[in-house]
Amino acid sequence: MRDVATNMPRLCHTLVFTLLLSALLGPAALAQEGSRRLILKDGSYQSVTKYEVKGDRVRYYSSEREEWEEIPNSLVDWSATDKYEKDRAASAAAPEAVQLDKELEHENELAEAQLPQVAPGLRIPMRDGVFLLDTFQGEPQLVEVQQNVSDVNRDTKGNILRGAINPVAGIKASIELDGPHAKLQSHAAIPSLYMNVETDPAVPQPEQSQQPERFRILRAQVKGNKRVLGDVKRQVTGKVSQEQHLVKTTITRLQGGWLKITPTEPLLPGEYAVVEMMGKEGMNLYVWDFGVNPKAPANVNPWKPEIKTATEPGKAKAQ
Repeated sequence: MRDVATNMPRLCHTLVFTLLLSALLGPAALAQEGSRRLILKDGSYQSVTKYEVKGDRVRYYSSEREEWEEIPNSLVDWSATDKYEKDRAASAAAPEAVQLDKELEHENELAEAQLPQVAPGLRIPMRDGVFLLDTFQGEPQLVEVQQNVSDVNRDTKGNILRGAINPVAGIKASIELDGPHAKLQSHAAIPSLYMNVETDPAVPQPEQSQQPERFRILRAQVKGNKRVLGDVKRQVTGKVSQEQHLVKTTITRLQGGWLKITPTEPLLPGEYAVVEMMGKEGMNLYVWDFGVNPKAPANVNPWKPEIKTATEPGKAKAQ
């Protein structure tokens, strides 16, 4: 969830605009506001800007929380949703409603324009996170990379989101991920990763927190049911040395605080992870893992290029 303070100016502007519109046009005009509704079978609804059906899931962008969410398809009352959309479309011809829809659409376009475009018709879908740009069957696809926790040796884990490695002096420790393969597999040998990671003010930040070089790609070694990202050793003096297989990359700063990380050479099939280097503290235990396998099956729920076409009210975007 985003910090409320960050969105306060926009919320205040929207509130003032809504109150003025209510005074001028009355309650009927507010019913024409640009958000749509997904009517649920329990009688409640979700206010959404847009939605799309992906298999047995419905992905929608919440107009209240301003982020992508998902619910099972079986929870949606599609008959009621379609009826609401048709009724809304029939009453949207009022001049005041048309003008409001235009203003809201323009505001959404301005907000969307702030998100980097990674391929024709394909933009990063939210203001923060980690995404991998893949190519599957000739089509560019954007897949969200989830953060995964690594173990130091066997049972020692970080207990906060940014837990630094802190091995006992003089003892070498290996950094391991459970399982031989990551859930996300890139079909492209040179995937680009887009990162915009929010930081928690309560957690101490690494010295180079504003430097893009703090994020690196490591190649993991598969050993049994583990993926070993590297070894670390803490000297008696407190200095931490690391043995890792770093991948050479180029790092580009993009609008909105995003970083684009791209390998300089094709990656060999195998397992990898994006890690956060924390200076003297070593490496963050929480990483973003992925694999490279041209023969892997399709990733789950990727974002695909959007082709803007006129659609009938109440119908989801075709996949």
